Amino acid sequence: MNVLKKIVNYETKTFSIQENKIISEKNVTKSIEFEIGLLAKQADAAVKVTSGGTSVLCCVVAEKNETSDIFTEDFVPLTVDYRERTYAAGKIPGGFFKREGKPREHEIHVSRLIDRTLRPLFDKEVDFPVQINVLVLSFDPENDPAILSVLGCSCAAMLSGIPFNGPSSCLRLCKINNEYVINPSFQEREIAEFELVASFVETENQNKVLMIEFEGKEIQEQEIVTALQELEKYVPLFQNVQKEIVKEFPKKNFYLHKKKYDIDKLVKNNFVALADKISEVLKIELKQEREEKYKILAETVELSNEFVDEEILKDEEKTKKIKQKVFFRILREVVRKQILDTKIRPDGRKFDQLREIYCDVGILPRTHGSALFQRGQTQALVAITLGTSSDMQIMDELVGEYKERFMFHYNFPGFATGEVKLERGVSRRELGHGFLAKKALRPVLPTEEEFPYTIRVVSDILESNGSSSMASVCGGSLAMFDAGIKLKSAVAGVALGLIYENENQYVILTDIAGIEDHAGDMDFKIAGTKKGITAIQLDLKIRGISLNIITETLNLAKTARMQILDVMNSKISAPKKELSQFAPKIKMVQIPVEKIGDLIGPRGKNIKQIIEETQVKIEIDDSSGKVFISADTEEALNSAAEIIECLSKDVEVGKVYKGNILKVVDYGAFIEIFPGKVGLLHISQIADRRIRNINSVLKEGEKIYVKVIGVDSEGRPILSRKEAVKLGYE
Repeated sequence: MNVLKKIVNYETKTFSIQENKIISEKNVTKSIEFEIGLLAKQADAAVKVTSGGTSVLCCVVAEKNETSDIFTEDFVPLTVDYRERTYAAGKIPGGFFKREGKPREHEIHVSRLIDRTLRPLFDKEVDFPVQINVLVLSFDPENDPAILSVLGCSCAAMLSGIPFNGPSSCLRLCKINNEYVINPSFQEREIAEFELVASFVETENQNKVLMIEFEGKEIQEQEIVTALQELEKYVPLFQNVQKEIVKEFPKKNFYLHKKKYDIDKLVKNNFVALADKISEVLKIELKQEREEKYKILAETVELSNEFVDEEILKDEEKTKKIKQKVFFRILREVVRKQILDTKIRPDGRKFDQLREIYCDVGILPRTHGSALFQRGQTQALVAITLGTSSDMQIMDELVGEYKERFMFHYNFPGFATGEVKLERGVSRRELGHGFLAKKALRPVLPTEEEFPYTIRVVSDILESNGSSSMASVCGGSLAMFDAGIKLKSAVAGVALGLIYENENQYVILTDIAGIEDHAGDMDFKIAGTKKGITAIQLDLKIRGISLNIITETLNLAKTARMQILDVMNSKISAPKKELSQFAPKIKMVQIPVEKIGDLIGPRGKNIKQIIEETQVKIEIDDSSGKVFISADTEEALNSAAEIIECLSKDVEVGKVYKGNILKVVDYGAFIEIFPGKVGLLHISQIADRRIRNINSVLKEGEKIYVKVIGVDSEGRPILSRKEAVKLGYE
């Protein structure tokens, strides 16, 4: 059995962390091992990648059937499926069915991360289905399987024999305590100032960026460029090891099917006849009208039997799809040529000009907050719902189970683009756009202590013509202000495109519309506040871009972001001071974990009493000591909070409490100053005068003020009514 192993060692920082606080830091050497030839040998290529206790298996398979020509859209038919086996973390799946089900959101996000890195590297002649499968076989929280998966998939694609212009490298960087950490642990990521994932490819004797994902706490543009430069130092290590593996391990010879039609020659033959007509259609302002004209022009494409097999020409459905493919190739070239040569965008804007913006808030009367954000022909309707801690989403991941208090859900119905499309679950694209918008807004959220609500944001896209995810960010920020959520700052997002010929001939387009996204080479989404960037997602169709282009794009995005924020702030510039009358009233009280038992009381006596007296709902987080109270009135909320705070503290000598007389006896009375805390009021401490008949002064069930004057040997409070009276309490 021919088995090859290669190990890459690299230096980085690591931090010891307890309760989100840094205890110590040190320099360490980490390693990543590539293994080929032992597992999944019937795949076109399979690579196992291991770091520490985390191992992933990356497999690549391509369709071998000669009838697999793709006659639909002009793209690489690539499918990526990343799956985490629960056994990898020594867990059994929850729920009724004790096996893995459909992919979770996190698995879909990682699948998209891998796809966005590798797709630009597949040769354009790959028009047959390619599938990449990743299995997480072993997991430890110190080593992220997502990064290992991208590296392994790149190496497997190199070995598969499929036309692939790799290798690619992918790394994660965090900034912690003013230090850069490469491939940090999950615990380190939680306390980081920002987190950057970037993929690189070597081209033209330099490393270019293929893909970026970023989330940060209002980070300056130059800081992001500096972080990319830091990551670039590690790229040769992972590029070179993949090249060595390809040299030492036999690369498969992949059979490329004979094409049943020559798309390039068909485009050349039809270009002259269609180019001018397309230029005229591009002048039409409305997207729907333009697309109707596109359909008519696509039908005029001529298919010669010189470039298309006779059997294909006999199939009406296939010829229609080939015509559409040829037409959109020509459309793309016309748009690119027009932008580069005449410096005119399809809608007549300048390269750095935004589309017209309209926004409004409070448009849905019964929601807890709402906003409408429109930019050009892209429109997002965003609604906010505030809930209690019981509404948090329970996340069951390999890293452990936790609760999510902030949710962002993005919906893209067919009518947004004038199409008939049945809603049958959430698409990967919808999940990805919602996740990006969530990352953009998450860094400016108030803490749970400041705002103890579960927050759900829903963005329904009602019209779409480019960058609906960034419209969702803007609409989400406006709606959260409308809901009274105390964001640290307003957040806006914008997408920038690129028409690229070479390093000396390119154009960056601000706020791209749909046709510019289709014809262009880049979709660079950047969101942030007046202070800095909170989220980035970069997708490319070409084989990487330089740091110079990235720097220029970030600066153009900053200018556009400031303009958008000015428009948004003219509508609403700060959170509303009052929550909606329809929102639940919630308060959070933090108590020591060791006091939870005192709060609950024997058989739940204390907490039941609080609920009965104040008519509130109470939920306790046993792990953190956070107590969430919800009520119909502020009075009930504050009353319950006061009792809970008292229960979480020891009785203070010298403090006055209003207590309930539980029992009257000959020598005094037992007073419950708050649930679970009962003290003795001795007959001598009732008044300055002598009391002969205690029942004439005190009645069971009566509430009186008492002062704590001491604590007995068993920790029970000693009470005095006469001392409370001296202080003015009657």
